[in-house]
Amino acid sequence: MHTTSLLELFNDDIGTAKQLLELIDSEFQALSDRDLTRLQTILADKQPLLALLDQHGKTRSQLLLDMQLTADRSGLQTLAERSSQGAELLASGDALNALLESCQAANLRNGRLIRSGQASTNSMLGILRGGETPSLYDSRGSAARIAQQRPLSQA
Repeated sequence: MHTTSLLELFNDDIGTAKQLLELIDSEFQALSDRDLTRLQTILADKQPLLALLDQHGKTRSQLLLDMQLTADRSGLQTLAERSSQGAELLASGDALNALLESCQAANLRNGRLIRSGQASTNSMLGILRGGETPSLYDSRGSAARIAQQRPLSQA
């Protein structure tokens, strides 16, 4: 009973994780294109998938704990040794884990792109406000000394 439930949860979550990975890849493209409308749509689509993955993860953990097993890979392996569906259970667990790791890596990539965009925007704002000196060079290739700094709005 519990093995079948776990297997169903794994298989459902594999499909959900694939959808999430596709959305994260779409999010990367939307971030690159600076398409805020599409980003909002993607965020709205990601939220229920993340909630479902979280809910199923808690359910899987509770099922393992109910069987006096740890809620990790070793608990799953112990259950697999006792079950006729053990090989399928481990394969599904490993497939889901690999997909979730891919989602995490893609999400970190998107985070780096966001931070890069923020740094670029902050730099431009600093130049416009006059608080940050753009890197300028003189004829010798060394940093130019500019006597007076004024915001571009006052130039």
